[in-house]
Amino acid sequence: MAFMCATGKHRKPGRVKRTTAQAAGVAALTTTGVIGTLAATPALAADNSVEDTGLTPVITVSDKVAEQIDAQAEAQQEAAQQKAAEEAAAKAAAEEAKKEREAQARAAREAERKRLNAFVAPIAHSYVSTGYQASSSLWSSGSHTGIDFHAASGTSVHAVGSGTVVSTGWGGAYGNQIVIRMADGMYTQYGHLSSIGVTVGQKVLPGQQIALSGATGNVTGPHLHFEARTTPEYGSDVDPIAYLRRHGVSV
Repeated sequence: MAFMCATGKHRKPGRVKRTTAQAAGVAALTTTGVIGTLAATPALAADNSVEDTGLTPVITVSDKVAEQIDAQAEAQQEAAQQKAAEEAAAKAAAEEAKKEREAQARAAREAERKRLNAFVAPIAHSYVSTGYQASSSLWSSGSHTGIDFHAASGTSVHAVGSGTVVSTGWGGAYGNQIVIRMADGMYTQYGHLSSIGVTVGQKVLPGQQIALSGATGNVTGPHLHFEARTTPEYGSDVDPIAYLRRHGVSV
């Protein structure tokens, strides 16, 4: 049995085959909605035709429509890039704002910490009229266990720092007195008061008014007697000027 081979040149693909190849590329674009949008325009409707071959209908796309599709795809890509850039900028701005809030919060906490740890003089705009360990028969111990601040009766007396009131009331030769346990573990005592404005257990802050000066107890005139102590009791006194200066108060 003889086999015969076809001779001659290969023929170019028919229109159906070419159009089908073009349609394969277009099919991918239809999934993005690009073809659907353009097909609605009169230009695309005029350029597209459906060839009845008995096979699946195929859309024929002209070069003009292809350019329109490319332009729309490029516009969509640019829009996506613009949106991504805007989202990145918004995120960066939010992060910067967060850092700024955190920095402000840290600064506020630091300012509050400094305020709570600050010390002030017990009498504002005054001076020491009698120094520490001055000798006199006026004192039972023979020497001054604190310092006296010049003050007329009724002058505001302030807590020198943060602490807790541990004692108030009559203190014998000290007259009306207040003893405060300071945040650093030391104790401060305020004597000869005309009135007391705090109670035992109360927390006080630097500069807070706690009493008014006076001339109660063993005195020759109104003033504030101030002591720094290692315990709340008489006899544990240390140099109050050195104590205040150690905390930044110039007296």
